[in-house]
Parts: sequence; C-alpha cells; structure tokens
Amino acid sequence: MRREMDVGKRAVVIVAAGRGERLGGEGGPKQYRTLFDRSVLQHTLDCFLHSPLIDLIQVVIHRDDHDLYHESIRSHEKLLAPVVGGASRQSSCMAGLEGLNAKGIATVLIHDAARPFVSPVLIENIFAKIEPGVCSLPAVAVADTVKRANGALVVTETIPRTSLYLAQTPQGFVFDDILQAHEQARTANEDEFTDDAAVAEWAGMTVKIVEGDRANLKITTKQDYDSAMKNVQTANLPADIRVGHGYDVHTLGPGNGVILCGVELPFHMSLQGHSDADVGLHSLTDALLGTIGDGDIGSHFPPTDPQWRAASSDQFLKHAVNLVKKAGGTITNLDVTIVCEAPKIGPYRDDMRRQIAMICGLELPRVSVKATTNERIGFIGRQEGIAAMATATVLFHGS
Repeated sequence: MRREMDVGKRAVVIVAAGRGERLGGEGGPKQYRTLFDRSVLQHTLDCFLHSPLIDLIQVVIHRDDHDLYHESIRSHEKLLAPVVGGASRQSSCMAGLEGLNAKGIATVLIHDAARPFVSPVLIENIFAKIEPGVCSLPAVAVADTVKRANGALVVTETIPRTSLYLAQTPQGFVFDDILQAHEQARTANEDEFTDDAAVAEWAGMTVKIVEGDRANLKITTKQDYDSAMKNVQTANLPADIRVGHGYDVHTLGPGNGVILCGVELPFHMSLQGHSDADVGLHSLTDALLGTIGDGDIGSHFPPTDPQWRAASSDQFLKHAVNLVKKAGGTITNLDVTIVCEAPKIGPYRDDMRRQIAMICGLELPRVSVKATTNERIGFIGRQEGIAAMATATVLFHGS
C-alpha cells in the first residue's frame, strides 16, 4: 500500500566538508574560494535561501573549517548552525541528516556545495517528484560517445549511450526514507557510495530521473572554476538597455478606412502613402531600428522602390524585429501614441496591441497603444493627417 507523504518542513543538506584537491592552486577548499563577488558556498546557499520551497538549510563542514565557514557566508534565519562531516561524503551526508532529525522535516534535498548554479525550476521539479520510497534524481542524458579504455589508454569498447545519464544534485527524498537508508548502509559497513541516490537504490528505494540542467555545473577542476567565474561575471554585467524613438506622419485623403497598428478602422478618409501608410507600425519600426543604430524605415524600404507600393507594414516591423534579435537584443516593451482627431482609437486599442504583440512575438502586457487628439490645432487638428510616436525598449545580452 502506498504511504501518504507527511506535509511538513522541507530542508536541504549542503555537503561542504571536502578538500577539493583536484581544483589545485592556492586558495583553500573550493567551496570557500571567491566566485566574482562572494564565495562558491554563498552562491550555492543563495540558490536555496531565495527559494520559497526551502524552510531550513543544514550545512556540513570539515572540522578544520569553522573560521573559513563563518568568514565566507552570511547569516540567515533559514540557516542552521553547521555540523561537522566525516571522512567520506557518505558519512558527511549522514551527519547532515542527523543534524535535521527531530526538526519535523518531511522532505529533504541533498546537494554538493560545489554546484552553485541550481535554478528555481530545478528545485521545484525535484520536490514535485518526491514520493515515499522514491528518490528524485536530476540527471542529463549523455550526449557524447562513450569509450571504455584499458590501463594503456587503448579503447577496448564503445558503450552505447542510449539510456545513460549523468547524475546531478540536489537529490530529493522523503526525509525518513533516506535517513533510514543511510543508517542501514552504516550498519552494513557499506561506505563506498558516491551519491545519495546510490544509497537509496542499495536500500531498495526507487530512483526516478528528473530532467537535469546542463547549467548546473559542478566545480571540480580549474577549467570548471574558470567557466563558473565567467558565468557569474556575465550575469553581473550592467544591463545594456537601449531605448529607441520613432515618429511618422501621413496625410489623409480620399478613401473609406485607415490602417493603424495593423488594424483596419472604418473612416471616411484613408491615409496616403507609398505603402499602406500605417503610421503606428512605421513609428515602431523606426524605434526598433534606433536601438541598433541601423538607419530608418526609408533606408531599408525606400519609397522609390515599386516593390513596396501598397505593401502591408507588418513586414517592415518584422524586419526590424529580426534585426534586433540578430544583434542580440530582447524587446521588453513597445509603446505607441497615435495623434489624431478622428477616427476614435479607443474601441480598437486592444486589437492593435494584440496585432503588434503577434507581429513581434511579445506578451500582450509588453505592448502599449495610446491615443490623443491635437486639440484641433494644426494639420492634425484640421484632420489633414495622422501622426504616431513610438518608443522601443530593448535589452542586449553579452555586451
């Protein structure tokens, strides 16, 4: 009969008792080395301190690292006093679990301190798959061809990579299940397990894979450390946010409707121009081109070119969107103001927003359409033309 899982506290054990000899160089154990602006361990802790799914954090440290630990981390109400680990990872995990015992923990994650890039989505997915008697294991499918070699580094076998996975942490468990599994392993003098999923498997639990994250890097070598440093430095670059402005105006003449922001409005006149004269989409196109310094709509679609006669302006806007994407930009907001005495824009505003959002591949809240009159002043006030102004806000990555 399937046991119902107790709804209680959720915790994580962070195993930080290792020496990290493979990293090499000076600087002490890898979990205490500085990664851009704070220690590797603090980066790892922050992944869980910021998660609403975590109630308590139990860190396991080496007996000689108390000073290093307190110098490298910031105190937090979720963070329990560290416990001292043992001679192996397995014994250190056991110490962490014992530190959480009697604290009402229902489910627990066990994580390596040297993995500082755990995403909120991964944490959520791991918790979602935990069941009584079931370990939730994040893993990624092996992408490279796998070879087996002998002591002389001569390949003896090519191993089919189908169904092969690389295990990651954090690994998730019902607390009582994994504590009992570790106790059984200790009693049986089984102490060669390299992760907690292996302990669970040995104890008869089911291990289910959750899709892992290739960004969930474990720092083991200097190359890993350098990659982690680059990732953190890139994430901390000042945001390159650019704002472009666009303006367009067309005269009104004989006709029976106007096209504004991709939507046809009934009216006793029409906008005059080489294309469909959509001042809304034209101004947006210029605004986007402004964020990459790439001329204006006329330089890309000359009015003297007959192929653009009566052309639908959505293709102009799509062109500008594609240029922004190729330049590494992400459009975060588009804002259009239409200036006219008539027709009334209000009844069509949301249709215009939806049309722009569809053309640009944006969520609707990122698109704004507004309208105002010119208080019957000038050529707009005399209904001789319609104007539009637009701004585009774009975030550029890796600049």
